Amino acid sequence: MSLVESRPGVLRTRHWSLRYDRRALLVCAALAVLAAAVTVLSLGTGSYQLSPAQVLRTFAGSGPPGAEFIVLDLRLPRVLVAVLAGFGLGMAGAVFQSLTRNPLGSPDVIGFGNGASAGALVAIILFDAGTTQTAAGAVCGGLATAAAVYLLAWKRGVHGYRLVLVGIGASAVLGSATSFLYVRADIGKAAQAASWMIGSLNARDWGDVRVAALGLVALVPLVLARTRRLTLLEMGDDTAAALGVPPERSRLVLLCAGTGLTAMAVAAAGPVPFVAMAAPQLARRLTRASGPNVLPAAWTGALLVCAADLVTQRVTGSALLPVGVTTGIAGGAYLAWLLRAERRRGRI
Repeated sequence: MSLVESRPGVLRTRHWSLRYDRRALLVCAALAVLAAAVTVLSLGTGSYQLSPAQVLRTFAGSGPPGAEFIVLDLRLPRVLVAVLAGFGLGMAGAVFQSLTRNPLGSPDVIGFGNGASAGALVAIILFDAGTTQTAAGAVCGGLATAAAVYLLAWKRGVHGYRLVLVGIGASAVLGSATSFLYVRADIGKAAQAASWMIGSLNARDWGDVRVAALGLVALVPLVLARTRRLTLLEMGDDTAAALGVPPERSRLVLLCAGTGLTAMAVAAAGPVPFVAMAAPQLARRLTRASGPNVLPAAWTGALLVCAADLVTQRVTGSALLPVGVTTGIAGGAYLAWLLRAERRRGRI
């Protein structure tokens, strides 16, 4: 089966054709290269400093004495969790913002991330769960929250603003439930849960890497296969239905996929704040393309989490400070700028 580019931006075969945006592909490639560079710098950062060349030589099996254990066993799982969790959060944010047609429609704002966090905390505090059980609790909590928000927002269909408003209310309720869990927990588990709830990459191991990778392998192809439907849903339900896309069924599938991506990222790294909100907006500005930009947003999210973790380690000189502190500070400033820009445009 030969692959032919019949005109710029279109790949055709005898049985299918694929449209693509060259600038978006270049942006994805550039973001992937930057994420790889930040990853190498992070692997060399710590009390045992390594240069980028030494890190690369360690991967080749000819690094300094002791570097293989430090890089491959101690630091690599942390960095991979940052990449995978950021990738999932960025893609989930693009899905939710596209469905709600609102830059504030990210899973950490409308409660889906909080639902996953509450489910994971129930598993950690009440059942003393391990990695697999925590992931299962996060998925169950996220999906239960998504179902509740979807049903409460339903009125002859689900409108984006209703979904955002109901989700904000659900987020407040889940925040109260999380506080109650802290009160019921003993001091050791409460301290562990508090650090995890900020969004932390500390003490991540290969089990956390498998959790995040499993979520991406299962859900990223589903989202990419339905990107065209997501683009049509941005035009409105009537337009999407006229073009042969069932609005509610497509919206429900994409909501479940976005919730799953959020839950698996939360299970691996905790609820890292503002990444899902900022990544799609930054990706849209980089690609200058309409539509959801799910893949550029995913790579932007991966780069943001990796860069935030690197900055946290370089500024504090320690890997113990949760990465969510850095993303929270940067995300708060970004949210203030976004609200000001929306106000200038007369949208709020």
